[in-house]
Amino acid sequence: MKTWRLIKSITDNGARQMAIDEAILTARIKNKVPNTLRFFTWKPTCVTIGFFQNLEEEIDFIKTRSRGIDVVRRYTGGGAVLHEHELTYSLTISEKDVSSDIVESYKEICAGIIEALFSLGIKAEFKPINDIIVGNKKISGNAQTRKSGVVLQHGTILLDLDLKKMFSLLKIPDEKIKDKMIKAAKERVTSLKNELGKSVANKEIEKALIYGFEKMFNIKTEVGELTPQELKHAEKLYKEKYTNNKWTNWR
Repeated sequence: MKTWRLIKSITDNGARQMAIDEAILTARIKNKVPNTLRFFTWKPTCVTIGFFQNLEEEIDFIKTRSRGIDVVRRYTGGGAVLHEHELTYSLTISEKDVSSDIVESYKEICAGIIEALFSLGIKAEFKPINDIIVGNKKISGNAQTRKSGVVLQHGTILLDLDLKKMFSLLKIPDEKIKDKMIKAAKERVTSLKNELGKSVANKEIEKALIYGFEKMFNIKTEVGELTPQELKHAEKLYKEKYTNNKWTNWR
C-alpha cells in the first residue's frame, strides 16, 4: 500500500497558499517528495481567479481593497472564487495514479470527497467536469493543472454561503442582472451547514477527507512537513510571483 504525505492544515493568506501549492508541485515533479495531500484556510478572506481569467473584467478592485480582501491568481483554471466559509484541500500526485483522461481524473479524485461527505451524512455525486453536487446543488468546486507528469488539484468544501458578498465583488454592471444571478446561484449552490443543519468543525471535515482519499485510492497517509527546499521555493514564489502584480494582472 502506497503512503501519501499529509501536511497539517495551514492558515495563511492566498498568495502564500498558492505559492506553497506550486512549491509542492515542483518538488513532486523532481520526485523529491511523495504524493501530498494538504488542507488550508484563508486569512484574510481572498478572491482567487483562474489562470486564464482577465482580472480587470472579473473583479471589482475598489470593493475588495476597501474590505481588506486579497485577490490572487491561481495556477489552476476555473472561475473566480470567494474563499471565506470553506475548507480547501490540495492534492499533488503523479499522473500515473489517476486516469490520463481529464474528466475521469476529476471523477477519481472527487470520489474521495464524495466518500468523505457520505461519512458525514451527505449523499453527494460527481457532476462533470469538476463539481460535486448534492441534489442539483454544488457543494464542492475543483480545479486542476498538470505539469511534467504531475497533477495538482485543489478544491473547496463549502461550509456556509454568502452569495451576496461574492457577487458584490464581481464586476456585474447591472444590479438587476446581479440580483437574478444571486437568486439563480441560491438554487444551484449549497453548503455543509445547509445540508446538515449545523456547523461542522474543520478538523472533523479533514478527518473525513483523509478517510475518503485513503479508501478511494487504497493508500495510507502519514503526517509530514514541508521540506526546507519547498519552504524556500514557496517563499521565493510568494515574493516574486503571487504578490507581484505582473502575475496577478497578466491577463
